[in-house]
Amino acid sequence: MQQDLFSSSTRTFESLPLADADVRYMSHFIDSDAAAQLYQKLSTGLAWRQDSIKLFGRQVKIPRLQAWYGDADAQYSYSGLHMTPMAWTDDLLRVKQDIEALTQCQFNSVLANWYRDGQDSMGWHSDNEPELGPYPTIASVTLGQVRDFDFKRKDNAQTYRIPLQSGSLLVMAGATQRYWQHGITKRTAPLMGRINLTFRTILASAT
Repeated sequence: MQQDLFSSSTRTFESLPLADADVRYMSHFIDSDAAAQLYQKLSTGLAWRQDSIKLFGRQVKIPRLQAWYGDADAQYSYSGLHMTPMAWTDDLLRVKQDIEALTQCQFNSVLANWYRDGQDSMGWHSDNEPELGPYPTIASVTLGQVRDFDFKRKDNAQTYRIPLQSGSLLVMAGATQRYWQHGITKRTAPLMGRINLTFRTILASAT
């Protein structure tokens, strides 16, 4: 991608009203045309795979495709699945660097998820693996189909929903993962594909 593919308009964050959390949303991180172009490049250019995880004692296929990229030492595990990163692509590295300039946070890895249609989903969970540390910052970029992103408070089941637009950036930081879960539910209506890039930092001491 070239420099001018990113949004040239003023980019500002909106803070979401979640208690005991630090969640910020930028609806126009990447211009719409550039987001569509990047979606097409990543859909054919990344090494997508459908992994299986252990759920309630049995192996089940993840209801989406995913790919793990990052620095060589950014080993990551969740739900019994261990992932070794592939080397950064130019496109992923460009997005990472732009997010780092905006947030003043450094990232060494990205988990890419491809929701191919409305039947692909992500169950309730928190990104609280030891490799991420106690207060992780996770930056999530949406490309393609708008999907509802749901939050649920762990201690009282309070919920909050935000539709993530194509080209948007959602940043979860602070104690968000300690007090909240998040997920993306299945939809019966026909939907196009969505690629989600979740940039994160794997702590070397935890690998």
